[in-house]
Amino acid sequence: MERLLLEKLIAWKNKIQRKPILLDGARQTGKSFLLEELFGVHFEQVIRLDFLEQPALSKLFEDSLDPQDILDNIELELNVSIKRDKALIIFDEIGECQAAINSLKFFSEKCAGMYVCASGSNIGLLGSFPVGKVELLELYPLTFEEFLLASKQAPLIKAFEQSKMTTVAHDKLFSLLLDYYYVGGMPEAVKAWFETENTTGILERTQIVNQIHTALIAGYERDFGKYSDKVSAQHIQAIFHNIGIQLSQNIDDSVKRFKFKDVIQKKTRYQQLAGPINWLDKCKLLSKCQPIDCQPSSPLPALAKENIFKLFLFDIGLLGNMLGLSYKEHRDQGFNYKGYIAENFVQNELVAKYGNPTYSWEYARSEIEFLYKHDSGSIFPIEVKSGKRTRAKSLDVYVQRYQPEKTIKLIGSQGSIENPDALVLPLYYASKVEQFVDC
Repeated sequence: MERLLLEKLIAWKNKIQRKPILLDGARQTGKSFLLEELFGVHFEQVIRLDFLEQPALSKLFEDSLDPQDILDNIELELNVSIKRDKALIIFDEIGECQAAINSLKFFSEKCAGMYVCASGSNIGLLGSFPVGKVELLELYPLTFEEFLLASKQAPLIKAFEQSKMTTVAHDKLFSLLLDYYYVGGMPEAVKAWFETENTTGILERTQIVNQIHTALIAGYERDFGKYSDKVSAQHIQAIFHNIGIQLSQNIDDSVKRFKFKDVIQKKTRYQQLAGPINWLDKCKLLSKCQPIDCQPSSPLPALAKENIFKLFLFDIGLLGNMLGLSYKEHRDQGFNYKGYIAENFVQNELVAKYGNPTYSWEYARSEIEFLYKHDSGSIFPIEVKSGKRTRAKSLDVYVQRYQPEKTIKLIGSQGSIENPDALVLPLYYASKVEQFVDC
C-alpha cells in the first residue's frame, strides 16, 4: 500500500542536518506502517519503541534525556547495537510517554545527524510540546489517489497521473470513486477491499468492509473515554455522531454551517460546545471549513470567524457507515444524499493536500463550497456539483461581484478544460486543482 507522504520522509532523510520527525494523525491511519514498513526499507536498521503496547519502555527516559544515555538504554533493553548513522529510530505512540516527547528537543540539538521519527494519535492533546525542535507531518486516511494506487490498475493509474478526461478513463475513474465513497481511506478497509476482489462476492466483500468500519468507530468511541472524563466523553461522542446527521440534512445543496442547538441537551452556543469540537479537531477526527461573507483576500484566516464553520468527518467511508449508507446506494447516484458526500470527499482531499481548515464563501443565498488560494496570492472559487448538471448560479454571482482570474467546477461527469479560465473538472481530480490552474 503506497502512501504519498513517503516522498517527504525521503526528502527529510536526504538532508545533512535534520530535526526529528513528529508524525501526527488519527488512530489507525497507517502511521506505524508508513514509518516502519515503507520508510524503514531505506535504512540498514530500524529500531521501534511502541509506548502504547509497552508502557514500561518509559523507564528508558527516567534517569536522563541526553540522547546518548537514551540510546544506551535502548541497546540494553532490546539487546541490540544501534548503528547511530544508519538506523531509523521510531518512537511510536509517543503521546503515551511525555519524557520521550521531551527528549526530542535534545535529539534535535545534540544529534541532528540521526534519523529519529515519532508518531502519535493524540499529539494535539499533549500538555507540552517541543515547539521548533521537530518537523511536524500529518498523515490522513488514504486519498483517492492512494486508493487508486492500491487498486494496482497500472493503465488507470497512468491515466490519472496524466489527468486524462476521455470517456473511457472517466467511466473507470468515476466507478472507482464510487467504490471509494463506500470503502473510504482507512488502511484496514482498503486492504480488505482489494484483497477480496477476486475471491469474494460483492455482498460478503461489502460486509467485511462494514464490519471493519464499525469496529474502527467503536475504537474511537473508547478513546473518547480514555483521554477525557466521563461527561466530556459523552459530549465528544454526541458531536462526533452529529456531524454526519447534520451533513445528511443537506439534500443536494451546499453543506450548511454547523448548528450548535440540539446537539447536547441545554447547550446551544458555540462556547458550550467548543471543548468537544476542538478535542475532535486536535485528534484529526473532523475538519473545519470556515465560510467568508465578504470579498475573499489574503490572508483568508483573518476573514473567518471562530464560531462559524462547517464540520466534516475525516473519512468518507466511516461517514457512510455511521449513516447506514449501503454500497448499492453509493453506486446509485440517483439518491439525493450525494451532494454532501461529494462535498465531504472534496474537503478531505483538500485537507490532505493543503491542511485544515479550508474556506468557503457566502453571500445572501449564494454559496461557494471552497476557496483555493494559489501560491501567487490569487484566490479561485471551487463549486462542487455531485451530478452531471453543471449550472452553478452561486458561481455566476461570485464572478459578477469579484471577476476572479479563474473559476473551478468539480462535477460528477467527464469535465472539460476547453476554457482555461473556467475549468470544469471531474470530482476525482479534486487533489489536482493546482496542476490544472497552473496549466
